Amino acid sequence: QVQLVESGGGLVQAGGSLGLSCKASGTISSINTMGWYRQAPGKQRELVATITSSGSSNYADSVKGRFTISRDNAENTVYLQMVSLKAEDTGVYYCYSNLMTLYELRWLDYWGQGTRVTVSS
Repeated sequence: QVQLVESGGGLVQAGGSLGLSCKASGTISSINTMGWYRQAPGKQRELVATITSSGSSNYADSVKGRFTISRDNAENTVYLQMVSLKAEDTGVYYCYSNLMTLYELRWLDYWGQGTRVTVSS
């Protein structure tokens, strides 16, 4: 069994900063990509940023230059540092991981329960 547990999030004023973290735990054999997606009210879930095990990162155009994704492979943890937050960054942020467990020798996608970020303008 695998769990992705997010922490961070909350309420912040526009222009402020916030950090998210997500730790993957359980019967994990190997982790490929980790990252963050978000879902604003009434909208579809969208990619925010991802990072591979080798440290290659990918960002949505809307967050480039403002968000930084990082990862601690030893701790199976991914971080998202957000600065210069805007009202449109408001939403539920979901941690994502593509990983292989000890019992299923194939790559599968796992999601966290989500953490809410609210940016007040």
